[in-house]
Parts: sequence; structure tokens; C-alpha cells
Amino acid sequence: MSALQIVSGIVLVLCSIFLIVITLMQSQKQQGMTSAIGGSNNSSFYEKNAANTRERALERLTKVVATIFFVVVVAVNIIAVIKH
Repeated sequence: MSALQIVSGIVLVLCSIFLIVITLMQSQKQQGMTSAIGGSNNSSFYEKNAANTRERALERLTKVVATIFFVVVVAVNIIAVIKH
């Protein structure tokens, strides 16, 4: 096993754990069936200013970590194909 495989494996494990933790920290965004059927708009001041909140930061962090995870998985697969 090469050093690159060990490092990429560690990065994948850390990204996986971090993605799980970040996802569990986010709140659910369900508006319920009543607003879907009735067509009512349940937006509040908090929802309109969501860009400045902790939830928005968690969403951005989730996207960044998921992108890193995806790139590392693709890189590991390319390296595995090249070695064989």
C-alpha cells in the first residue's frame, strides 16, 4: 500500500464522518402538507434572512466537504486504474 493510498483513505474517512456530523446538525426544512395543499407561504423573517444564519453556513460547509469527498473518490479510482 502506498503512502498516497493511505493518505487518501484517511481523507475519505474524515470527510465521511464530517459529512455525517454536519448533516445531522442541520435542521429539517419541512413546510408540511398543509402548505403544499393550501398553497400558503410560510416564509418568515428568519427564512428571508437565511443567508446570514448558522444554517446557511452549515449548508455551504456541507457542499464544500461533499465536493472534496467526490474529488478524492474519483482521484483514488483513477490512481487505482493507472496502477493496474
